[in-house]
Amino acid sequence: MEAKKLEREVLYRGRVFDLIVDKVKYPSGNESVREIVHHPGGAVAVPILDDGRVIMVKQLRYPLGKDVLELPAGRLSPGEDPEVAAARELEEETGWVAGNLEKLTSIYTTPGFCDEELHIYLATGLRASTDGHKREEGELGMTVHMLLLSEALRMVEAGAIQDSKTIVGLLLVGRRLLQR
Repeated sequence: MEAKKLEREVLYRGRVFDLIVDKVKYPSGNESVREIVHHPGGAVAVPILDDGRVIMVKQLRYPLGKDVLELPAGRLSPGEDPEVAAARELEEETGWVAGNLEKLTSIYTTPGFCDEELHIYLATGLRASTDGHKREEGELGMTVHMLLLSEALRMVEAGAIQDSKTIVGLLLVGRRLLQR
């Protein structure tokens, strides 16, 4: 059963997300207010080199006040194909280009208040970009790290990697490679 939207107020329209307040009526007849962060979604690449290393980036995540080790990812542009976005973000952030992208899954990051959906791709057949990386202002301090997939998975288990999209991507790829 679904809640019926009675009213919608957009409190803020931003470059990255919008803040929305909906007044809803549940099938029970009770009314409530739902606060929503509307996000256009994003794409994530899990880049695996032929030697089994995964390419990751470490960047400052301002809301956390610290650097976070994660997979290359970024926001979708309006109407953009997530696979195209994954390829773009991989090259922009790491300076690597994928010969092949394979969809692994899509996840909702925080469905209790946000509609963001991330599309996660396995990136293989990697080669260095002739253009190098093309980072945006907030990414200039980003560093590229290459770790054995087994090492990255140990870091997930130890709590050293906490980024949800990275955890999901690494676990899916680790499981896939172990099944081979």
